[in-house]
Amino acid sequence: MFDLEPTEEQQLMVQTARELAKNEMDPKAHDADEAAALPAEFLKRSWELGLACAAIPEQYNGAAMERSAVTGALILEELGAGDLAMALAMLAPAGVAYPVLDFGTEAQKEHYLRACTGNEFPQLTAALMEPDYDFDPTALRTTAKKHGAGYVLTGKKCLVPNGAAAETYLVYARLEGAAEGFDGVAAFFVPKGTAGLTVGEKEKNMGVHALDSVSLTLANVSVSPDARLGGEGPIDFERIMSYARVALCALALGVARRSYEFSVEYAKERKTWGQPIATRQSVAFTIADMRMELDAARLLVWEAAWRLDRGESATKESYVTKMIVDEMVLKVTDEAVMIMGGHGFIRENPVERWLRNARGFAAFEGLALV
Repeated sequence: MFDLEPTEEQQLMVQTARELAKNEMDPKAHDADEAAALPAEFLKRSWELGLACAAIPEQYNGAAMERSAVTGALILEELGAGDLAMALAMLAPAGVAYPVLDFGTEAQKEHYLRACTGNEFPQLTAALMEPDYDFDPTALRTTAKKHGAGYVLTGKKCLVPNGAAAETYLVYARLEGAAEGFDGVAAFFVPKGTAGLTVGEKEKNMGVHALDSVSLTLANVSVSPDARLGGEGPIDFERIMSYARVALCALALGVARRSYEFSVEYAKERKTWGQPIATRQSVAFTIADMRMELDAARLLVWEAAWRLDRGESATKESYVTKMIVDEMVLKVTDEAVMIMGGHGFIRENPVERWLRNARGFAAFEGLALV
């Protein structure tokens, strides 16, 4: 069994994230979505709170907080309730920092972890997803071919967060000749401007409009041997994916929770025939169902995170949880739109944005990490 009572440290971090979401993210989310750009100075201000990479050790000037997937899930739920696009943008450097912390060489840790402990937002991001309808992280089409002492990378990536501004990309690729599966995947640091690397224009996605996501094209990109994460040793990509799925599920909980809370507030205030619509059986049952789906999904997320914190495998738990949460967040946000009636279809109503953002979770892989 696992303890569901947050520690004092977890409560403090959750409160910090909640205040950021309430004061900085939620009030600006609509305008950011309409402008397809993050609010000015948001990344800098949010980064200074130290929420994204708090587990970096003191020897690299980090806060040295205990690495905990449970703590990360609690924080990410709050950020997801604020705004998904802003949350994904602020978390992008963690997609580089934590794999480096877990599997990087000492030289990589000195360079990249120190870059994540200053007051300036680090221009680092990870590139995992590929523009294929049957995308599978265990069967990447981007390949890394051994060439002399280094490697040559070939392939395409999409939905790379903060991609236009990033100075370095952690690109995941299948080692040439390796069988499909977690064991055949490696990651490589590719600086912007490397010959053969093309950064695409900002993607026009259905949701997360404010997120600066781009595509990458790697045409025979040569990298040195020290560009491979962890050197010549393997990385535990299976575990990385478990952490990533827990992170996305936690963000989805936030989106769903905010939609549920907004629906409850609306149903209590909106009246028909002199009575709040919350008293109508169809609305009340819908709201109750939303709450049950949300609470059940949260327990699954916490269990997967708890297993990771215990050092256990959470491959099955994180995968199954993501399948359930992807469906849950879409259902809850869709029901929020229906409760609003015709008003829910208007862009000024936040439930419309939450539904569009929720639709993306079924396609997202590796866009965040705890």
